[in-house]
Amino acid sequence: MKPRTAFGQHTLPGEYFTSEEIFRAERTQIFHRSWLLAGHVSQLPAPGSYFLFELDRESVLVLRDAGGTVRAFHNLCRHRGSRLCLAPHGEIGATLQCPYHAWTYGLDGTLRAAPNMGDVPGFDPKTLGLKPAALADWQGFLFLNLAADPVPFETALPGLVGKFEAWRLPELRSVHQEVYEVAANWKLFFHNYSECYHCPKVHPHLNKLTPYRNTENDLDEGPVLGGPMWMSNPDGSMTSHGGRCAVPFAGLSPEERGRVYYYTVFPSTFLSLHPDYVMVHRALALGVDRTRIVCDWYFHPDAIGAPGFDPRSAVDFWDLTNRQDWELCAN
Repeated sequence: MKPRTAFGQHTLPGEYFTSEEIFRAERTQIFHRSWLLAGHVSQLPAPGSYFLFELDRESVLVLRDAGGTVRAFHNLCRHRGSRLCLAPHGEIGATLQCPYHAWTYGLDGTLRAAPNMGDVPGFDPKTLGLKPAALADWQGFLFLNLAADPVPFETALPGLVGKFEAWRLPELRSVHQEVYEVAANWKLFFHNYSECYHCPKVHPHLNKLTPYRNTENDLDEGPVLGGPMWMSNPDGSMTSHGGRCAVPFAGLSPEERGRVYYYTVFPSTFLSLHPDYVMVHRALALGVDRTRIVCDWYFHPDAIGAPGFDPRSAVDFWDLTNRQDWELCAN
């Protein structure tokens, strides 16, 4: 275990959690320039499947095209800027049609039809396709970047490259989702997730399963931070009964099966990799003092299809833990 010290460690001044001016700067300097988790490939099961990702006034349409490729476009018509899709997710068939003037686009973003525009001098549909948004597929998790010239994903988040393949992340499916809205600044959730110093007092059951000193960071610099915690029962997991609720991932080593791996991915994501499931928190700052947290519990389809599969012990355990933490963050 790596030694730890308090040298050079300081809490941010209070205004970083309460200042509207600082929050506005964070929106432009951090959120609109960073790779943000938008969703998972399992949300796009077939051609024409889509979901929306929204940040402030920006709306991005993430879809699977006719050839199976996942694409991302700004969710606006090139004519008057009307939104093409309004529902947060769904199926859109073979084309997208603007509800205003019926301009029609293929799932590859090309403009296919624009009523009564064919004989207009200078009108060139080849130049009026949907505007793409920067998209990265990391192990099945889809990240977006709204910057005009984004830093490449692998350069921005090198800590993720080549990691966690044993959990077969692209194959996983969410079996449950909880959405929380908490009256707290978004950075407080990163602070809370990054330490278990509070666990003996606030999470006694969690601390019994993974004593707070049973930890170290294997990524301790940069935007991806975290590492493993050793479980008291190496054949268990983080559940209400302490046992596993699915068979462990086959590619994990015996050592990995006895650990839980926790990582923050700045500025939007918490990854929690268990021996039998993966939990992902997605944080979205709604205001200086308001944050939405979307939490998904992912399992492998083989586990989901096994007789007697029941994820409730994992869901209940972390839902309670989440709510305990959110109360602290809002305090």
